Amino acid sequence: MGKPKFLQAQWKDLLMLNYEVDPDVLKPYIPAGTILDLWQGKALVSMVGFMFLDTKVLGIKWPFHVNFEEINLRFYVKHFDGKEWKRGAVFVSEIVPKGIIAFVANNLYREHYRALPTRHSKTPAPNNATQFLYEWKLKGKWNKLGATVSNHLKNIEKGSAEEFIFEHYWGYNIWSAVKTMQYQVEHVSWQIAEVTDPVFEADVKELYGEAFEPFLKTKPFSAFFASGSDVNIRVGEMIVVDPALLK
Repeated sequence: MGKPKFLQAQWKDLLMLNYEVDPDVLKPYIPAGTILDLWQGKALVSMVGFMFLDTKVLGIKWPFHVNFEEINLRFYVKHFDGKEWKRGAVFVSEIVPKGIIAFVANNLYREHYRALPTRHSKTPAPNNATQFLYEWKLKGKWNKLGATVSNHLKNIEKGSAEEFIFEHYWGYNIWSAVKTMQYQVEHVSWQIAEVTDPVFEADVKELYGEAFEPFLKTKPFSAFFASGSDVNIRVGEMIVVDPALLK
């Protein structure tokens, strides 16, 4: 039987700009008991903007905390539980507009949330497309993550780069040098659409640290969009790693 549902929501209009990075940049963020999950030998990070809608925490809709934007930077790992490899994501940083969301997530799951003003827009574009833009305000300036997305949706192909990026169904957080929080993320396989004209304008050093600047200031390795779906996040559990295995 699965763990109880901690969070239920809809994740919608997920825009992801993916960048290749030096694996050494990610070493401080890799939780114990996990290893990097590489795409064709490449370590990728994703800048993600999406909508959190109809949000419930432990089955309760909290007033003024139901619908909001999230912008995050994440990378990909996998964990072998003795029977199978579980593919998951690790979050370097997550931005939401509500301080209480950041407080709860940071304290219960040791996530890395930051509360900043956010906004988003969807604008019709030529050739049966839509322009998506996610923005967050830092030091008085609006940072931007956006692209033009085709209105034609299609299914994810097995073995594709989109499958690698979107179909990670676990989350992992560092708890200590030998402990890792693991939680399950449940959703159907999403439909995707072609992305053109990606935009990312941000204070990378302030947001993510100097080590990420050379990589996030370049052209994205790829850019993807998923329409999204209902999502369940299960209550987390602890992985404890034998210290001898970390030497």
